[in-house]
Amino acid sequence: MHSKLPVLRSTRLSALDNHHSRRLRVRPKTVRAHPRTESRTVPRQHPIVRPENVQGSTHEEMRRHNLSTILRMVHFSGPITRSNLAILTGLNKSTIGALSKELIDLGLVEEIIPNRNDHVGRPSRVVAPNERVIAIAINPEVDAVTIGIVSLGGKVTRRVRYAIQQSSSAAEAVNLATAFIDGMRAELERDYRVIGIGVAIPGAVHSPDGSVTLAPHLGWAREPIVDMLTQATGYPVLADNDGRLGSLAERNFGAGAEVKDLIYINGWGHGISGGIISGGMAVSGFSGYAAAFGHVKSSNSEKTDSAGICGTLEADATRSALLDALGITDAGPDELEQALLAATSQRVRKTVERQLDYLAIVLGNVINIVNPKLIVLGGFLASLHAMLPDYLPNAVAARALPAAYAGVEIRPSGLGSNLLLIGAAELVFENLLDDPARIRSEDESTPDHT
Repeated sequence: MHSKLPVLRSTRLSALDNHHSRRLRVRPKTVRAHPRTESRTVPRQHPIVRPENVQGSTHEEMRRHNLSTILRMVHFSGPITRSNLAILTGLNKSTIGALSKELIDLGLVEEIIPNRNDHVGRPSRVVAPNERVIAIAINPEVDAVTIGIVSLGGKVTRRVRYAIQQSSSAAEAVNLATAFIDGMRAELERDYRVIGIGVAIPGAVHSPDGSVTLAPHLGWAREPIVDMLTQATGYPVLADNDGRLGSLAERNFGAGAEVKDLIYINGWGHGISGGIISGGMAVSGFSGYAAAFGHVKSSNSEKTDSAGICGTLEADATRSALLDALGITDAGPDELEQALLAATSQRVRKTVERQLDYLAIVLGNVINIVNPKLIVLGGFLASLHAMLPDYLPNAVAARALPAAYAGVEIRPSGLGSNLLLIGAAELVFENLLDDPARIRSEDESTPDHT
């Protein structure tokens, strides 16, 4: 029986990079989760620590490091045989067996014995993430608050979207999340191990304490969202910008799996956000405000963005302009893309071309500065590219250094509507992946509330 565990070490996304109120009238809408099914090879593994290549390390340090390596492999790749773990790490099978057993004892993985009829000889046991180990993910938006349960291994097992009439205050968003958690508190404490809560914020988040500096579309400023949620729920909480968390999810499970240098840029209902992965590491910047692509200059227009800056990508490329060109008042992400793909009018085409030109200006500058291997587009930006798939690559090529642009790929997001829930959960899981053994001491120090 597992109670909530204060596993998280800090509210900083940089911890991730050190290893690489009023009652709302809401309408709950349960959305079917789309678990990850594609197969991948194992990305981003730790270097294995061995006595011959480490000086001053204790056996305990090597063991904990290698536990982290194995758990990361299982988390990112899904079920994997002991024999493949041995091949990938270079450790012998007995060591892999001992590490696997310890992770089982910690409650973090499970072992599956394959059917002997499907194998020649003695089958290798399969190590799989324990899906009872979970993070609670929260994404406040302008017109909804989405809350999900994400298991170790990046699988969204439950997702609820609470539609609201207008932007909720931070206190109202906390009340919604707390009501969701309290409604399943008994189930959480009986059936799951809750590592913590991750929050994807559509705005600027101050990394040292996880407070929301400014989320203009939500109307939030200087909101201590981490402290508010921790006090309301009793669980440890981490928060960061939604674009950065989206890039993290894409790197670990989506279109950017196995890519060490990528740019993620997402166009959502009322703005544009993004993230940078460089050398396999999420780039946050000094105070956590890096990758504000929506506020990068794209024209000499007098139109202003949410920060009051003229001629930026967020001001020039908007979902509302697309809806207006299509002659519709609202559409979900899938409906908008379908409408664009079916459109035949020159007005729609010119609007899409103009927005792709603005996007190309920003991407050309980013490519010249960051030199990514991959650009991942999300939201309505992905829909623009889907309508005219050859237009953006050509427009970017005219604005980027040929050497920097050579070999760059542009792809749509691979995780769909689960992207930000998975990203918020990854923020929570990172500390656990970094040192799985610490969960034992947390178990021993946390009282059983049942």
